Amino acid sequence: MELYPLKFEPVYSYRLWGGNKLKTVLGKQYDKESIGESWEISDIEDNETHVSKGDLKGKTLKELIRQFKGDFLGNSVYENFGNDFPLLIKFIDAKTPLSIQVHPSNELAKERHNSFGKNEMWYIMQAEEDAELIVGFNQQVEKENYVAHLNNSTLPEILNIEKVKKGDTFYIPTGRVHAIGAGVLLAEIQQTSNVTYRIYDYDRVDSKTGEKRELHTELALDAIDYNYHENYETEYTTKVNASNTLVHSPYFKTNILNVSGSVTKDYSDLDSFVIYMCVDGHVEIEWENKSFPLQKGETILFPAVINNLKLDAEDANILEVYL
Repeated sequence: MELYPLKFEPVYSYRLWGGNKLKTVLGKQYDKESIGESWEISDIEDNETHVSKGDLKGKTLKELIRQFKGDFLGNSVYENFGNDFPLLIKFIDAKTPLSIQVHPSNELAKERHNSFGKNEMWYIMQAEEDAELIVGFNQQVEKENYVAHLNNSTLPEILNIEKVKKGDTFYIPTGRVHAIGAGVLLAEIQQTSNVTYRIYDYDRVDSKTGEKRELHTELALDAIDYNYHENYETEYTTKVNASNTLVHSPYFKTNILNVSGSVTKDYSDLDSFVIYMCVDGHVEIEWENKSFPLQKGETILFPAVINNLKLDAEDANILEVYL
């Protein structure tokens, strides 16, 4: 069997705060209510995504890596990660606010959970009027001060609130307190990890369990970065038919590619798989005289051995992700 551009069957996750935009805006097909996340490409145990079409249909990421190794991941990526796929790719729909949370560093996550840390980024695909995110603190904070606000239920007073609109981008390194607000639909790129410390949840009760969700107050104390930053939003410019830098971190690189007309892409100098997330419009991708359509809300993975692509679109925006 040979490798080819791969789409996966998403894994849909119920969330207390989930809405219906994954279905109504992104065209996802599912029957359940309150679906907050579509896991597009996942190697998380018990939530693995499977190839949706072609000779490799039904294969998981681990099965693909074991079979194709560096041809799938890229030789350097395979050397670093072995049979573990390093990224988790999602679309998220928040009808109501998510809990305020923080992710542990690689070191803490390895020590406590035998997991990667969870550095991530958000690209806003749609935001209702006055929609907000919480990202970091609005002042320099000491641990003792943080604990006092937490105990007094005044934590929101020291949190940085960002009004958001379509196209806004935020990098969320481990240690940064954050939360997605109501009315936000976004694309999320993160390290492969499902470790989250929930520090405040508005005293909500989950209708499925009839109970409040667990908080991780003590675990979070040593995971939080208490530093204040003047600007939390990622600034970028967009040049048509070019890979415009959004977030380049040690854990993943993401560009925004605005396709208008035809453009060719050559990845022969890149020793990594490449993922496209279509966040607006529709693009036709041509590879070896075969066509692979990609619509808003869809994701496709190009194994490392695939180097040359041709893209055609009237006006489409794609997140281009690789290591």
